[in-house]
Amino acid sequence: MRNMPEIKLGIVAVSRDCFPIELSRNRLKALSDAVAKTGVDAFAAETIIESEADALKALEELRDKGANAVVVYLGNFGPEGPTTIFIKRFHGPAMVCAAAEETGENLFSGRGDAYCGILNCSYNLALRNLSAHIPEKPVGLPDELAAEIADFVGTARVIAGLKKLKVFAFGPRPHDFYACNAPIKPLYDLGVEVMENSELDLFEIYKAAEGNSDIADIQADMEKELGAGNTYPELLPKLAQYESALRKFMADNLGEREYAVFANKCWPAFEAAFGFVPCYVNSRLTGEGIPVACEVDIYGAVSEYMAQCAANASATLLDINNTVPADLASDPSKLKGVPADDLFMGFHCGNTAKEMVCDNCSIKYQAIMHRLMEPDKEPDITRGTLEGMIKPGTATIFRLQSTADCQLRSYLAEGETLDIDPKSFGSIGIIAIKGMRRFHRHVLIGGNFPHHTALTLGHVGKKLFDATRYLTGTAPATPLPEGTLYPLENPFA
Repeated sequence: MRNMPEIKLGIVAVSRDCFPIELSRNRLKALSDAVAKTGVDAFAAETIIESEADALKALEELRDKGANAVVVYLGNFGPEGPTTIFIKRFHGPAMVCAAAEETGENLFSGRGDAYCGILNCSYNLALRNLSAHIPEKPVGLPDELAAEIADFVGTARVIAGLKKLKVFAFGPRPHDFYACNAPIKPLYDLGVEVMENSELDLFEIYKAAEGNSDIADIQADMEKELGAGNTYPELLPKLAQYESALRKFMADNLGEREYAVFANKCWPAFEAAFGFVPCYVNSRLTGEGIPVACEVDIYGAVSEYMAQCAANASATLLDINNTVPADLASDPSKLKGVPADDLFMGFHCGNTAKEMVCDNCSIKYQAIMHRLMEPDKEPDITRGTLEGMIKPGTATIFRLQSTADCQLRSYLAEGETLDIDPKSFGSIGIIAIKGMRRFHRHVLIGGNFPHHTALTLGHVGKKLFDATRYLTGTAPATPLPEGTLYPLENPFA
């Protein structure tokens, strides 16, 4: 996938001057060897930080070697000031971890006290108002820390991606989906840039794209991708022109940013003006790592991008849409141990990347829009969705959102997309999340979250949790087990 940073990790050891520097150097070598076994693209810095001068030297070394994320490793107690000055000056996300003692045979000259040192490192980070990722088990032996470092790569990808992300938005938020509207200042606080445009701008760039040299190639790629699902071949020239227009707009307007997402108005005026539904084009861009959120959902687009970066794979934006009838949930063997009332259907018109839906997907028309816009005729302007069942397997849902008073909040849950036919239309799947009934009531409804959620296949909750905590200073809300009450949950219900 493109449109995301490739993380190259530097690992820098620190050493307090009253401890043997060789202790940090030898432990760094062992940690670096363990990380290499995980396949992570990382290198150990030659500079061991004992002083502020060493911190500056290490920064220069990491820049020269192209590191865009760093692991700071306390091989012993570590120098508090130089360590945190280094983190402050480093240009990307940082993780801090520390060495455990290896053997009881060497606790006189070989004791490092990093278990103690990481406490003071944390205190000094707070003194300087710095963010750093400290894993759940921050002190460990090389193999243990290597696993944490491998997970940090996904977390760092989210953080680094957001710092260079631009959101292109087209159109005002729809009145009937006003929940998609939220103040954008918190995104600027995170380092995200937002460029808002009108629907007329979108229509003008579409018209201006007529005759673009890449349209024929885009259409040919659509035909190849769809195969037997190319049910409206005469529609593809319009869709290819629209895709060409969005690609050109992104290239022309990235400016000083490196990555971009879209949040576009997609109905009801769109269909009458453009003559099609944009969903399939949205799905194609999303499949390349450029999420296109529906209904001008700016925070939805950012949420998709964060999920994509954590998973290093496509994400989609779905409505948390409807309950699952009992006759579709009658076989317990297909529910993955989740109670039937914790199931829901995730749905959207047809914006999900082809790689996330089953092989029999095809271009169709949007049934709800057809009912509204051309109820007494064959589908015409409402054609253009990519429809199919979302592939079964593990899945993660995530949402970042601003409140009306500019406070960031988020939620996160892991579950499964089930191998059960939803027997409905759109990009759709039956999703099982243990505790979803209470989570829906006390976090989603109770927290005033809108109806859209980002979903990616695979369990990436750990990376998203750490990235969100790093970026916002707060933890996402997650499902609580039975017997543990949410803050406002009625204990007598």
